[in-house]
Amino acid sequence: MVKDRMIEKEHTDDLMDGMVIARLETHGHNFEIIIEADYVNDGKPDGWKDIIEHMPADEIFSDARKGTRSSSEELELAFGTLHSKGIAIEIIQKGTVQLTTEQRRMMQEDKRKQIVALIVREGMNPQTKTPHPPQRIENAMAEAGIHIDPMKPVSAQVKDVVQALRALLPISFEKLKLAIKLTGPDYGKCYGDIKALGNISKEEWTADGSWVGVVEIPAGLQQDLFNRLNEKTKGNVESKILK
Repeated sequence: MVKDRMIEKEHTDDLMDGMVIARLETHGHNFEIIIEADYVNDGKPDGWKDIIEHMPADEIFSDARKGTRSSSEELELAFGTLHSKGIAIEIIQKGTVQLTTEQRRMMQEDKRKQIVALIVREGMNPQTKTPHPPQRIENAMAEAGIHIDPMKPVSAQVKDVVQALRALLPISFEKLKLAIKLTGPDYGKCYGDIKALGNISKEEWTADGSWVGVVEIPAGLQQDLFNRLNEKTKGNVESKILK
């Protein structure tokens, strides 16, 4: 046993709680990192820039569970560097992630919930101009036998999910256009909520001091916006859906 290439197995066992192992075989050697399962689940569109912060051990292993580190010579040969961050990113991008059955189930469930929430938020029933309830989306996904990939980003799966659901449900991702009228005093209370949930495409002040705006908003946020405006204006708000 070469001591400088080993760490105590009990220590690696302690590190594995909530973690997964990412593995890449290249240049005749095996390279592994230990990384947070939740971090991998997020998909990281930012290019994994903060990957080291989510690795409990800043190490590249040949066998993570045994605590066997890769040698400097092996790393130089395979990656041309000894910089852990660059190596870790290459492993996570080009390799495979080893999930337990429970980790895979939990990550699939989390992705499924995110996809349902996105469809409810961004989509609507074009026949009624209202969002589909979450349970309706979930039931249709089950009926369609849709498989959720635990390792694939939500944004990369939504299109295929929606395409499969359209055989069972009418779904449109066109945004609603609303006309909203507020009194001058209520405008200040509500403007932040309107900007946070929608996009104001047109606005003006009327002769009586009221604010009138045209707002584009995802269908699923319509009720949330109305609830906020009604609460802050005590119901003194006018709105209608524009065609």
